Amino acid sequence: MERKEKNTVKDLPIDDRPREKLLLRGSQSLSDAELVAILLRTGKKGKSVLEIARELIKNDGTLASLASRSIDSLQKVEGIGKDKAATLAAAFELNRRIQSQKRLLSNKKITSPQDIAEIFIPLLRDELKERFIVVCLNSSNKIIKHETISIGNLNSSVVHPREIFKVAIDCLSASIILIHNHPSGNLEPSNEDISITEKIVEAGKLMDIPVFDHLILASAGYTSFVEKRLI
Repeated sequence: MERKEKNTVKDLPIDDRPREKLLLRGSQSLSDAELVAILLRTGKKGKSVLEIARELIKNDGTLASLASRSIDSLQKVEGIGKDKAATLAAAFELNRRIQSQKRLLSNKKITSPQDIAEIFIPLLRDELKERFIVVCLNSSNKIIKHETISIGNLNSSVVHPREIFKVAIDCLSASIILIHNHPSGNLEPSNEDISITEKIVEAGKLMDIPVFDHLILASAGYTSFVEKRLI
């Protein structure tokens, strides 16, 4: 007896459905078409969302080519209306912005507190909690990594030099910059900020990984500990 071709994602075994597969195995386990299918969400009569996604990628040849299509162009594809086209366009634009930020982080030579502020103020603008970040620089003063150490209120019980320098040592950092944001907009360092920084600076001297600066960031600007002569 001829096997009936599956026509909707719900006809597939649960482990083979793109959304469930992503949750079980991670996004890296999905094909390009499966990832696009999650964005599209639903198919059309007689054609599953996976079939539409496969045809979309096949017709464009590459994901890069697909990502360059306009919303009007996407809507001309059978099975893709205004809502699906808008979802795809938003996802592609997010990826473009992520890649742009990565290039900026990897290529920009840090020569001043202003350089760091220009990169990280936009990234932290909508953050509602204080986030303590260590930025690792190579010997050319270019960013090789940045990692959040803690989220919440800053005090010596949640930020330790060992956490900072574990990140720095792992990526062979030549120096580091400390960053945290003040969602309130207040750019004045607290006693806790100063105390934490002093401990980290001393630890950096022992490990020969100097602290280049510590910046407090807010949408209105920044405060540099070096410029205020706090380190």
